[in-house]
Parts: sequence; structure tokens; C-alpha cells
Amino acid sequence: MTLFRAEDIAVRFGGIKAVDGISFGVERGTVFTIIGPNGAGKTTVFNLISRIYDPSQGRLWFDDRDITGLPAHEIAGLGIARTFQNIELFEHATVLDNLLLGRHAHRGTRLWQDFLFTPAVRRSELAHRRKAEEVIDFLDLAAHRDSHIANLSYGVRKVVELARALCTEPKLLLLDEPSSGLNVEETEDMAFWIEDIKKDLGITVLMVEHDMTLVNQVSDRVLALNYGRILAEGTPAEVQAHPDVVRAYLGGV
Repeated sequence: MTLFRAEDIAVRFGGIKAVDGISFGVERGTVFTIIGPNGAGKTTVFNLISRIYDPSQGRLWFDDRDITGLPAHEIAGLGIARTFQNIELFEHATVLDNLLLGRHAHRGTRLWQDFLFTPAVRRSELAHRRKAEEVIDFLDLAAHRDSHIANLSYGVRKVVELARALCTEPKLLLLDEPSSGLNVEETEDMAFWIEDIKKDLGITVLMVEHDMTLVNQVSDRVLALNYGRILAEGTPAEVQAHPDVVRAYLGGV
């Protein structure tokens, strides 16, 4: 079953079409990866899904709901979470504090209850803490639980950002270049976690990635873009063998 689909989406910045009428669908329980050279429109697609940008044309569907006109703050509540190319964490807060921020979409208490710290708030806080601890264990972050982000290596910060996204309990997880800046060992760990996120947590993954080793290892389907248009879609092997993809992207690697 299709969890997410884009129908003829496009976005223009002045006279430039960053995304030019593309359509694709992401099946539930799969890893779907978008590849392409810099400037191909990959992150722009993520910004459209996240509702950072409004499409100039086309529709976006998630879980059989039209999300095209929804404001950005409602997206996480629907079950869509995202990481970024440039890590977006609170550097002077701890790992646990950052993960608890990821629980914001699941807060069900009112402001007056929070102010009085009622029993309902206490129960809610305990539930949020348990979920954060589950994610910490899942991603082997226990040794860093109480560390401030500013004191962590880049590789660990990438994992913390992934953890915060998982704390929102998404149905669809958008990973924007998860291996960027990682060494070989860290990239292998990331591949392991992406596979476990799909298989053990049942989360569908939509990923933008340049590392073709990672793409081949975890992807069920691949979409290749260039200049905001689709070059090819299929299995990793099919897309990499497509002559337009080789000419526009892989041939220069």
C-alpha cells in the first residue's frame, strides 16, 4: 500500500523551476531513496513534504490524506518526521533533553495542567521519558544520555538527530543525507539502523543520499533526479544502469 505520493509537483523560485512536475509513490514499509547531483531538487522535495515550501502545482498525499495545504506545524502530528543535512539540535541541552523535545507532538495536556504539574502531567512526562529511553537504547546512545550536544562528535550528533526524529513516533521518516560527514564505520552503523528502523519499528523511510554503497544496501526503490526532473525510477541496480543516470550523475563520481 502507498503511504506517501506526490502528484505532478513543481516549485518555482523566480523563473527557476527547482522541481518540475514530478510524481512518485512510497510504499508502506519500504526504504525509498532519491539520488542525483547537487541542485537536482532532492532537498526541495523534502521541503515540499515538510511544508517549508508551497508547491507551485501538484498535490501531496500522506496516508490517503491531502496534505498539500497543511501548515508545517501539523505535519509531525500526522506522523512525518525529518532530519536535515545541517544538524538542527540544541547544542547547550543534553541528549535526553533534545529527545524529549521530539515528544512535543504527543503532548496532550493543557497549559494550566503543566503549570500545576497535575497527576495527568506527571503520567505524561513519565510516558515521554520511557519513549525517549527506548530510542536511546535502540540507537546505543546510553553512554551519551546526559552529555551536552556541544561536547559530542559530529557522528554522534547525527545519531542524536535521528533519535529525536524517532521520538515523534513517525509513520514516514525523511532522512536528508544521513551519511553526510560520517566515516566508513559510522556509515555502516547508519545502514544497520535504517534497516532496523524499517524492519523492527515498521517505519517507512524516504531518504536523500549521495553514498551509493548505502543506497544499494538499504533501498527498495530509487528515484534519480536532475534539474528537478525524473531521470529514472526502479531498483537500485536498474537506476544505476540507466544511461541518463550514468551520464548525469554516476559517470562523474
